[in-house]
Amino acid sequence: MKRRIAREIAIQSLYQIQMNEATPQEAVQVAIHEAEHDNETQLDFSGDKIDPVYIVELVEGTYKNKVSIDELLEEYLKGWAMDRLSRIDREILRLGAYEMLYRDDVPPKVVVNEAIDLAKHYGTEESGKFVNGVLGKMIKEIDELKEKVLRTL
Repeated sequence: MKRRIAREIAIQSLYQIQMNEATPQEAVQVAIHEAEHDNETQLDFSGDKIDPVYIVELVEGTYKNKVSIDELLEEYLKGWAMDRLSRIDREILRLGAYEMLYRDDVPPKVVVNEAIDLAKHYGTEESGKFVNGVLGKMIKEIDELKEKVLRTL
């Protein structure tokens, strides 16, 4: 399964958690079921089978570290507060920050590019630029931010 599809399902799952107070596992199950059966967001599986393990890792990791991720993001949201962001932009930023700071399996530049694409697809006309601005600032200080995260673990 392509990581792009996993990220899209992860974003949908994180959104469901926020809207319906579902557990990460429940939200992932629902999002996978909808992707396999309804596919209203028109994900291109290209014959790939959906692997829930990677998606659950993304969703649980983002959800578990939400408070510390939000605190870090607040530092980069010049003139904005997390609760003032659209729900989808907020979840895209959280997932992007989680992948950049807590995982080492994807280069940060790839994470930022994927987040921008997700924001353009799911967000508003300005979402891509906004996500790029926030995560782009973070990437410049990625080593220091990772050290900060390691100290809190």
